[in-house]
Amino acid sequence: MKRDSRLSGVLHVLLHMAEADAPVTSEAMAKAMRTNPVVIRRIMAGLRDAGFVHSEKGHGGGWTIARDLADITLRDVYAALGSPELFAMANRTETPGCLVEQAVNAALNSAFQDATALLLNRFGAVTLAALSADFHARMVTSGKFIDLESGHAA
Repeated sequence: MKRDSRLSGVLHVLLHMAEADAPVTSEAMAKAMRTNPVVIRRIMAGLRDAGFVHSEKGHGGGWTIARDLADITLRDVYAALGSPELFAMANRTETPGCLVEQAVNAALNSAFQDATALLLNRFGAVTLAALSADFHARMVTSGKFIDLESGHAA
């Protein structure tokens, strides 16, 4: 089963954008993320609607971060992506009248709700500023520098 990596990818793009001195085009982000610019524009539209990024058209245009990184949490970005499913597991629903299935589903539902609340709480406690600080510390330790054009540290 393919896992949904949009949150990770968007966070990656946002941190690259935060390092840029000028607007970043969808094409540059797509190259860095090894995807199609249309995919980037679709994702960025949700972030723009949430007020996290801004876009300028034309020569010299592109995407910029519209808010301070300390004001954007992982939970905010997750919500801007449409709150995708957090877990790949689900309840069996083939025999809804079965008392065993009901008991199992009740226990699983409770566990899923607890896990979701815990994860979303953690997402709410981590800002893009914290991710950026971690990235910068790793960059200093590694001696590498950022290169959006290649999509990775050089």
